[in-house]
Amino acid sequence: MKPLRTARPHRSRLALGALGLVAALTLGACGGDATGNAGAVNEDGEVDLSKVTLIVGDQKASSAKALLTAAGLVETEYEIKWQEFTSGPPMLEALNADSIHVGLVGNTPPIFAAAAKGTFKIVAGASYTGQGDAILVPADSPLQSVADLKGKKVAVAEGSSANYHLLAQLEKAGVKYSDIEVQNLQPGDALAAFKSGHLDAWTVWDPYTSQAVVGEGARVLTNGEGVVNGLNFQVASQAALEDEATKAALSDYLTRITKAQLWSSEHRDEWATVWAKQTGLPKEVTLAAAANRPVTPVPIDQEVVDSEQQMADTFFANGLLPVEVDVADHFTDEFAEYTTGEAVQ
Repeated sequence: MKPLRTARPHRSRLALGALGLVAALTLGACGGDATGNAGAVNEDGEVDLSKVTLIVGDQKASSAKALLTAAGLVETEYEIKWQEFTSGPPMLEALNADSIHVGLVGNTPPIFAAAAKGTFKIVAGASYTGQGDAILVPADSPLQSVADLKGKKVAVAEGSSANYHLLAQLEKAGVKYSDIEVQNLQPGDALAAFKSGHLDAWTVWDPYTSQAVVGEGARVLTNGEGVVNGLNFQVASQAALEDEATKAALSDYLTRITKAQLWSSEHRDEWATVWAKQTGLPKEVTLAAAANRPVTPVPIDQEVVDSEQQMADTFFANGLLPVEVDVADHFTDEFAEYTTGEAVQ
């Protein structure tokens, strides 16, 4: 394929606010146990998938294990070892440390991981729209617009897709990021703080959006439709891509996930039932989340790269990313045959 590049203006500002997060991602790259599958390649050069273990990062929000289970695609010739994470940033830490082979994250964690000089590759993409990405306020909150967030305590998991959503909404409303009191909280902690009245607003993604709306009576101040690209990505470690046996399992896994994503959009009730069982969330929550997240696989192309580059440039321009990032270096379309066309029919 042609190089996926986009021209960017030069900037010299150093973002201090994100140094802690980027440092954490960098420190995570010190070692791990997901570096390959020695012994799975036979003497004739063929991969014996029965000897392969693919270590997959999972989140409640995306729940790849639940998705494959619901679609009847969870039984594989190779073993899948699941590791659960609260959000994309800690998952990318694990990926950088070679503790997992692949995982699904939102549109923002790869940008921060790239700033930390991660060696991962984005190998597949999907659009979930921006409807499930929301800024939430309590039902009785006097806040009626994003502009009203000025001077308020707003929770967000820094480096997550919600982080960019919040930044984009503030810019659209003419409010500086520094004009709000950002509370860096993972979803579980943010939900507890939101329920106890310690927050004015919470920026998050589904199923947490639906959990707060359905379960806690939260009100959606605004959502991400038309503001964020709604993309999620399968991100693989360099170690996984360089190991022949692991890469073979990864190729099959990406096909299964893509098929399951397509299935979920056409079987929302069945998907919501399994999702609820796997996560412990009420079905009314997962059903609402499924309705908010109709998924469509997207190819890794120039449009996707340009959209992510615009996000990276926006973070840097606002002092939220310590260095400029060329996101094209972290995309590959080499798995397109496994995620598009006949492979997923």
